[in-house]
Amino acid sequence: MRRVVFYFQVHQPFRLRRFSFFDIGAGAERFDDAENARIVRRVAEKCYLAMNKLLLEAIERHGEQFRCAFSISGTALDQFERWSPETLKSFQALAATGCVEFLGETASHSLASLVSMDEFDRQVISHAERIEKLFGRRPTTFRNTELVISNPIARRAEELGFDVILGEGADPLLGWRSPHRVYRPEGCEKIKLLLRSYRYSDDIAFRFSNKEWPEYPLSPERFAGWLAALGPREKFVGLFMDYETFGEHQWESTGIFRFMRELPAACLATGKLAFATPAQVGRELDPVARLDIPRPISWADAERDLTAWLGNQMQKAAHEALYQLLPDAWRLARAGVVEPYLEWRKLSTSDHVYYMCTKFFSDGDVHKYFSPYATPHDAFISFMNVHDDLARRIRAALGTLDEEQIAASAS
Repeated sequence: MRRVVFYFQVHQPFRLRRFSFFDIGAGAERFDDAENARIVRRVAEKCYLAMNKLLLEAIERHGEQFRCAFSISGTALDQFERWSPETLKSFQALAATGCVEFLGETASHSLASLVSMDEFDRQVISHAERIEKLFGRRPTTFRNTELVISNPIARRAEELGFDVILGEGADPLLGWRSPHRVYRPEGCEKIKLLLRSYRYSDDIAFRFSNKEWPEYPLSPERFAGWLAALGPREKFVGLFMDYETFGEHQWESTGIFRFMRELPAACLATGKLAFATPAQVGRELDPVARLDIPRPISWADAERDLTAWLGNQMQKAAHEALYQLLPDAWRLARAGVVEPYLEWRKLSTSDHVYYMCTKFFSDGDVHKYFSPYATPHDAFISFMNVHDDLARRIRAALGTLDEEQIAASAS
C-alpha cells in the first residue's frame, strides 16, 4: 500500500510598519499589529477555519484511514493567540483526533540554521515545548524553515532527538533517484528523510486553478489515479504545501475545497493508497540509501536553493547585520531583559529578507504576490531602519546592566 503524506505549512510573519529614518530612536512601534491582525483574521476566515472543518469532517467520515500533518510557526501561533483564538482551538480539535501530527520547526521561521546553531537549538527546543503544551505531544518530525536542509542541518536535527526530517525532492539533489522513497542524510545514523514530490504537490498548490494547464480541471479521481499508478517501488508520495493554498492562494471559487473534500474517498477507493503521517512513514519504512546534501536545498523557486532569501547584496547585508545583533540581544535575555531578544526573533523571520528578492520572470511574480512592499528596495530600507532602531535600544539596555546582571549574562 502506497502512503499519501499530506503535510501543510502554517505561517504568518509579523509585518513591519513603514519605518522611516526619522522613526529611528523616536520610540515608534516597529511592527504593524493592526495589519497583522487584519491579515490573520482574513486568512483564518478564508482558509484556516474552513479547511480545519473540512479535515475534521474527513477524519469523522474515514476515521484513522485519513491522516495528515501540520507545521505551525511560532509567529503564527503568537498571532492566533492574540487575534484568532478560535483558529488555535480548531487546530487543537484536530490534534485531539489522534490522526494529525504536529511537526517541529524553528520558533520564528528563521534561517538560524545557516548562521548560528546555538540560536537554531534555542528556537527548535522552545518550539517543540510549545507544540507539546498546545497539542499534547512533543514533535518527532522536523521541518526546517522553507524546507532548507543540508547534511549538517539533518545531523543537528538528529542530535536534538528527531526521528524524521522533511526536505524538497529537488532534481539537482536527487538526479535519477525518486522522491517517493525514504533516505538517510549523509553523516546521520538514525534520522530518516522524507522528500516532497514537487510535481504532485504543485498540481494542487499552483496549477489547480490554471485554465491553461492541460489537466484543468483536475478531478479527485484523476489525481488519485496518478498516485495509484506509480510503480511498485514508489512507497509514499509527499504532498507538502502551504496551508494558505486553500482559500487564500486558490480561492474557494476555484473548487479547491470541493476537490479536497472528495480526495480522501477517491484515494481510498483505489485500493492502492493509504494516508499516513510523516512519523508513521518513518516507523514503517527503512531508508533505501544515503543521500548526500552538501549544500542547502530549499523548496523555493526554480533553483531550489537559498537565493529566494540570500540571492542579492541587499538580502545578504540585511541578514548579516541582523545576526551581528544576536550576541548582545541574547546577552540581555540571559540578564533578564528579554524584550529586545524577542523583537530580534521577529526580525529573524525569513519573510523579511524574502521581500527583498529581485528575481524576475515567474519566480519574481511569486515574490511580488507575497510582499507588502512596492519594491524590494523599500523592503530593505524599512528593515534596516527597524534594525538600526533595535540596535540603539540594545546598546542602551546593555549600558544599564548592573554587576549582578552582567555576571548572569556571561554565565
